[in-house]
This record gives sequence, C-alpha cells and structure tokens, in this order.
Amino acid sequence: MAEKHQYSEEIIAKIETVDLKELMLFNDDFNTFQHVIEMLCKYCEHDTVQAEQCAWIVHNNGKCMVKRDEYANVKPMYDALLDAGLSVKIL
Repeated sequence: MAEKHQYSEEIIAKIETVDLKELMLFNDDFNTFQHVIEMLCKYCEHDTVQAEQCAWIVHNNGKCMVKRDEYANVKPMYDALLDAGLSVKIL
C-alpha cells in the first residue's frame, strides 16, 4: 500500500510542475476569416468548427487563446502561424 501511495504523490508532483503556455491569436486588419480558419486547422489541430469559433472570438474580442500546452509544443505552432502572417504571442 505504501508504494502505491508514494507513486501517486510522484505523479501529482510532476503534474504540478508542468509550465503550460498559452498561444494567443490577435485580431488584425488584413487576414481573412478563411485564412485564419485554415491556419488554425493546419497548425493547431483545430477542427473547422473550433477554428471558426476562434476566428469569431478574435474578431469580436480582439484576441483568443487558441492553444494551451507546454512551450515545446506551442512554439512550433507559434512559428508557423507567425510565418503565415497571423498576429500571435506566447503568454
């Protein structure tokens, strides 16, 4: 029993130390809805509905968090979206 309890505490400790980052997409005056949706599907693994919802949130609120994950997973998405002309930032 003691080993099982210790193992659970180790898992909890590892979960608590994961530093999650947010990939934030910002509104701009030059990207179309279609381009934003396509890029979110292509690089952030969004389905079409999720990408469209994010595009509308960005349009209405000026920004939308499109992905939350570890930095190593968010950075390639950030680079790809930036290269595609989208306004993004890792927070």
